[in-house]
Amino acid sequence: MAVTRIGILGAARIVRTALLAPARHVDGVAVAAVAARAPARARAYAAKHRIPQVHDSYQALLADPAIDAVYIPTPASLHARWTLAALEAGKHVLVEKPFTANAVEAERVAAAAAGSDRVVMEAYHTGHHPLTARLREILGRGEIGTVRAARAFFYVPIPPGRNIRWDPALAGGGLLDVGYYPVRLLRDLFGEPTVSRGRALQRSGVDRYLEADLVFPGDIRATVRSSLWSRRLLGAGLRVDGDRGRLSVSWPYHPQVGARITIRSDGRSRKERADRTSTYIYQLRAFRDAVQNGGPILTGAPAAVLQMRTLDAIYRACGLEPRCLP
Repeated sequence: MAVTRIGILGAARIVRTALLAPARHVDGVAVAAVAARAPARARAYAAKHRIPQVHDSYQALLADPAIDAVYIPTPASLHARWTLAALEAGKHVLVEKPFTANAVEAERVAAAAAGSDRVVMEAYHTGHHPLTARLREILGRGEIGTVRAARAFFYVPIPPGRNIRWDPALAGGGLLDVGYYPVRLLRDLFGEPTVSRGRALQRSGVDRYLEADLVFPGDIRATVRSSLWSRRLLGAGLRVDGDRGRLSVSWPYHPQVGARITIRSDGRSRKERADRTSTYIYQLRAFRDAVQNGGPILTGAPAAVLQMRTLDAIYRACGLEPRCLP
């Protein structure tokens, strides 16, 4: 089997979960190199994780002819810059979500990707797991009747401090981090929404808590909530209400931790357990197949542009500007 050699632009914490761990279970990929803004940090990271090659800069890694693809886990404010640089260097790209800091950047990157023969994939790992397709199947065959409303939320406890999520200059904020997931899952299930209302609680220019009302085709009314630091510290879920019943999912964004689907309809109730295979393994397989065999790209640049437009609209509905606009 051919091997896709991947270089990492940045020694971020997410790399271990999103790339290093799944690479041990996915044939045909090798984590071959790493670079960081501080070369000493890159060397320490490579030694700890047994990455064979260290480059002193991102530019040096991109210039390495032995590297086929790059994974970009930098702060979101840098995603557009380094995705464009990687494409110019002839590399395939797996870039962390959010794809960029705002829709304007996303459109620029998508245009460059469309003019290239390289794969550009957003690392929205949840979208590659079979759970999303299963939810579409359940809803599509009308188990809960006609969908009327939905609610999706994701809260994580990240105390204010030096974490990049609290820096607006780095595209910080709950919406682009954890809020991305409920918005994307609802869009994947119901299509493109309009944003009817938004409200955000801020700290130092960052949305620590945010909620928004969305209207999807078919007059499906949905609410999304996200939080980095609020009264409810931790939680994730999806609920969809139909005229014959209700579907709910626990931990829908990381189903490998034990997500369950519960369907209540016509006075009966049943449960399904989600596949426990990691979303990141599914994602890396999809990236490998796209690079090596032209496989489908479920989370490509066009889909990312639509997501960023919705996120920007939510920020504006909350009275905030999208992140990192010029």
